[in-house]
Amino acid sequence: MENFTKKAQLQQHLQSLKAAGAVIGFVPTMGALHVGHLSLIKQAQQQCDVVVCSIFVNPTQFNDPKDLEIYPRPIQDDIAKLQQVGCDVLFNPGVTEMYADNEKWHLDIGELEGLLEGKFRPGHYQGVTQVVFKLFDIVKPAAAFFGQKDYQQVLVITQMVKLLNMPVKLAMCPIEREADGLAMSSRNIHLTAADRQHALILSKTLNNVKANFDSNHIEQLTQNAEAAISAELGLTLGYFEIADADTLRPATQTTKKVVALVAAMVGKTRLIDNVIVSS
Repeated sequence: MENFTKKAQLQQHLQSLKAAGAVIGFVPTMGALHVGHLSLIKQAQQQCDVVVCSIFVNPTQFNDPKDLEIYPRPIQDDIAKLQQVGCDVLFNPGVTEMYADNEKWHLDIGELEGLLEGKFRPGHYQGVTQVVFKLFDIVKPAAAFFGQKDYQQVLVITQMVKLLNMPVKLAMCPIEREADGLAMSSRNIHLTAADRQHALILSKTLNNVKANFDSNHIEQLTQNAEAAISAELGLTLGYFEIADADTLRPATQTTKKVVALVAAMVGKTRLIDNVIVSS
């Protein structure tokens, strides 16, 4: 695996591969890699000739400086995992390589920015679009692969690609879960044993909504889900929403594509999860 920390060197390497006809696939990450991330690499390998993974803990998408400070950065473990799955290229830049002083960025992504995660984390999606734009501009991939767990992020990046007319195909890959249903997340490392057990109510509730979905009873299903999660020890519910899968506006009787999304503080760790109810 080739490992680059500088944009210019990465671009030079990729230009030579593209000149030889290689199709470049890209998996942007913040590291602390788990099976979910590695599944994105494998998906990219099936569709592309060369797979680039970036590891960059992006400061502009963190609302809480403490959250940024404690975000796990096990780079040697990450490199070993990428090598094990046969990733071709790692881009692991420093902050000064990605950002100049006093950079300004604003992209009007519409109401998606203020819904759900956007409401709870103001400015988060400006930071996400800022860094993903930079990464796409550096790598210039034919396709980029993202996990369904960050469902709203995928919608936001899709909107960015449309607005800026970027020539990259986006693929959303299914959530990878632990055997007990917990969605894999880099943040799971912060869960205590008790937290981890309490966190199972999230996937359990999502699956229950999917199994019992009735478009005539969305309000009741939502209330039942909120009650089940709020009753669990050690959890503070952020939101539970049954939404239009394309807009994230609340679903109605006539909504065709439906997704259920949840966020909660589990102990001191904020977790998100979702399930596609109908597509």
